[in-house]
Amino acid sequence: MFAMADSNCALVIPARRRSTRLPDKLLLRAGGKTVLQHTFEAACRTCRPDQVLIATDDGEIAREASRFGASFVLTSADCASGTDRVAEAVRQLPEAQIIVNLQGDEPEIDPGSIDRLVDRLQQDRSASMATLVTPIRDRALLDDPACVKVVFDAAGRALYFSRSAIPMVRDGDLDVCLTADPPLFHQHIGVYAYRRDLLLRLASLPPGQLEEVEKLEQLRVLEQGETILVTLVDAPTRGIDTAEDFAAFAARQAA
Repeated sequence: MFAMADSNCALVIPARRRSTRLPDKLLLRAGGKTVLQHTFEAACRTCRPDQVLIATDDGEIAREASRFGASFVLTSADCASGTDRVAEAVRQLPEAQIIVNLQGDEPEIDPGSIDRLVDRLQQDRSASMATLVTPIRDRALLDDPACVKVVFDAAGRALYFSRSAIPMVRDGDLDVCLTADPPLFHQHIGVYAYRRDLLLRLASLPPGQLEEVEKLEQLRVLEQGETILVTLVDAPTRGIDTAEDFAAFAARQAA
């Protein structure tokens, strides 16, 4: 278990063992380290979070975290989502006022992007949450429902997230629009920073109608009238969802 410490910002890595598409992916090894260890070490290279810990309900994940010296907390097996798992862990960190949720399958996350995300939320007291976005320049990606799109206002506040291509180009050449500068289309990257009150409240709120239709948890926040800030980064993270993703990651580690 982890030692309690005063902290204004905590980064929590929710780590579920039994993923559907690639079972035990967090325990797969590349370059002599598990995916979980790679992600934890990347998180530890951030500057803004005061502490980094892993939240899991699995004994094998906990043993692996202990093996490489990570702080961890055991959570309930009943957590329905990573957000719920993070919220349960944060209840044991009363001093943490900003919480970053980083999935355990993001071994190549840019630490600087996380720092920018925290800075963005700290600088705007009107918002309760922040997340990352990156431009979309590829037609196939724009049309892919697995790629979540986001539109936002001039102040960088999210207006809507969707699996559909938004905004819809009514007139004009879509391929030309994909090259627009500034970019017209943006992909959402599922790394979040929350204010404590919203995170703990979010876990207790029922899904909204838009969330149920799109199957996107962040829409629950917008449906509650909360503000989500977006932070633009140059490229998407390379998360590991499939065996092909892991093989590509392992090849990069071996290069």
